[in-house]
Amino acid sequence: MSCATTTFNLVPSLKLHNNNNLRFPKPFAHFSVSNSSSFSVGPLFSISTNHRFLSPPDSRCFDGSRFSSSPFNCSALKSQPSVSLADHTITASRVNALGLPDNCLWRAIQNSMVACVNESTAVISNVLEYNISGEFIPDIACMLAHKSNFRQNLALYMIIIEEERVVVLVIGGGGREHALCYALQRSPSCDAVFCAPGNVGISNSGNATCISDLDILDSSAVISFCRKWGVGLVVVGPEAPLVAGLANDLLKAGIPTFGPSAEAAALEGSKNFMKNLCDKYGIPTAKYKTFSDPSAAKQYIQEQGAPIVIKADGLAAGKGVIVAMTVEEAYEAVDSMLVKGDFGSAGCRVIVEEFLEGEEASFFALVDGENAIPLESAQDHKRVGDGDTGPNTGGMGAYSPAPVLTKELQAVVMNSIIFPTVKGMAAEGCKFVGVLYAGLMIEKKSGLPKLIEYNVRFGDPECQVLMVRLESDLAQVLLAACRGELSGVSLNWSPGSAMVVVMASNGYPGAYEKGTVIRNLEDAEHVAPCVQIFHAGTAQDSEGNIIATGGRVLGVTAKGTDLEEARDRAYRAVEEINWPGGFYRRDIGWRALPQKQFATKG
Repeated sequence: MSCATTTFNLVPSLKLHNNNNLRFPKPFAHFSVSNSSSFSVGPLFSISTNHRFLSPPDSRCFDGSRFSSSPFNCSALKSQPSVSLADHTITASRVNALGLPDNCLWRAIQNSMVACVNESTAVISNVLEYNISGEFIPDIACMLAHKSNFRQNLALYMIIIEEERVVVLVIGGGGREHALCYALQRSPSCDAVFCAPGNVGISNSGNATCISDLDILDSSAVISFCRKWGVGLVVVGPEAPLVAGLANDLLKAGIPTFGPSAEAAALEGSKNFMKNLCDKYGIPTAKYKTFSDPSAAKQYIQEQGAPIVIKADGLAAGKGVIVAMTVEEAYEAVDSMLVKGDFGSAGCRVIVEEFLEGEEASFFALVDGENAIPLESAQDHKRVGDGDTGPNTGGMGAYSPAPVLTKELQAVVMNSIIFPTVKGMAAEGCKFVGVLYAGLMIEKKSGLPKLIEYNVRFGDPECQVLMVRLESDLAQVLLAACRGELSGVSLNWSPGSAMVVVMASNGYPGAYEKGTVIRNLEDAEHVAPCVQIFHAGTAQDSEGNIIATGGRVLGVTAKGTDLEEARDRAYRAVEEINWPGGFYRRDIGWRALPQKQFATKG
């Protein structure tokens, strides 16, 4: 937490430089006001700031002609009925940003402030609280102008401005977590970023300090680390620690955590739980039945016919969904889960679900327990092969925004799916705090969205394209979610589009070779300034080479003025990478771009 002091210069020769005021651990920035002494002043006064990180400390007072037109709205929240602040306006000059986010909330708490209204109104005391909002930067000068003369014997006030800066711990070590670290490292309010366990790409990029030996499933170890290093925000990336209850334990220890409780994480941890919630609260989804007996499941499949979808109830690393085009394929899927136990405990129950024809899309919303705000749209490519062929994977590429999710459809998703889910979870006694990732099908026959599944974390690889487009202070937004203060928060996004192409080890999503060497990564990142390579399954060998250790290994991401430019840049970067042990889809974005663009690739 950094601190800047601001003095009301009511008379040029009189300043207060010290005052022990209370601090308020609220989001964004805050200031407190306390009474000191009384003397006469003129019709207006100025505010100047000394930010202690300036060298030498800079203190300026400007006349009104040099102020911008950005107003601060001032209103009395608690006061006597006759108090009015309608004639007060604050305007600010943006001099140096110094890392304080825009649109901050400033709160003035005062004990016995004398309120000036107009010349004919008596002075009212005991205004308890003011609320001032707007753009405000630490190194500024402000002027409070009043249309009438100030009352004589105004009190002198000292304001302490507290700019919240936070140390963040990101839990996880994949491409999603690399993208989160990338965005957090750019957050003005973020003092430092740790990532556990992280990966070599995160470490080498300087986006975070990786803590490879921290056991993220050991809550006590994570809590001890947070206390040792003053972590003020934990962001949980993967689903497994959430389902295991890491967020519960961190919150009990008083550590702000972005991620749902184990109870709320059941939205992803159990597809049966999610489907029951949809039934109870009228959330549109595919019709289904749940089975633990293979014979009963097969009987239902025979009645429904194919194509049909078989899903493992629990977590299966993105591979527990089988779209069976024939009844025989559906039987095999049931046997693999309920008879052979290929998915372990995740497959002890199966959901047999109606096949929905249409276009898939990913929709993300940040949730604070009661409120939800949408992120930008994105579209994933789940199948391993070009033309959406082959088995499902964790995702082979994505782009944002997704044209299929029009603004009108996004409003439908929020009103018919996201908001009912948030309210339903609260009604069930497990408020959801974190990111809701709705896998949607825009149904061909109706043109309306239906919920396929929920994930309770950022999508991977969708997170990569969202984080490179996000322009807001991610740390402050996530803190607002943790504190139940998302209402009124809006996000800023860069214009244009972004695309990520996933490079995976040969054989993925089946058995794949590990330890293959990857070269020319630096050359790939220099294809364009907007190219970012997010690492997932990578490590460094004894000779300093980057090697593949996982199935999905790299997320080559690029921005462009439109999707075509983003795609061209991403694939140019991919083609610079020398990795014989890897492969990638050559048609990411095929639904949104003309087919001729894919004819010559490869």
